[in-house]
Amino acid sequence: MPLVHIELLEGRTPEQLKGLVEDVTAAIAKNANVPAERIHIVLSEMKHDHYAVGGKLTSEK
Repeated sequence: MPLVHIELLEGRTPEQLKGLVEDVTAAIAKNANVPAERIHIVLSEMKHDHYAVGGKLTSEK
């Protein structure tokens, strides 16, 4: 049972998230030879003021 954690900044539409999990599931099923129904994906969305790059919050860009 593959368990995939994906962390990303908030702001994607439900349709974009749906496409993401479909594509990731298909890639794992193909390359790890695992049935899609056995693949679990956890999406964690972060607020822009809870994530920083190079010492700056991404909300400051």
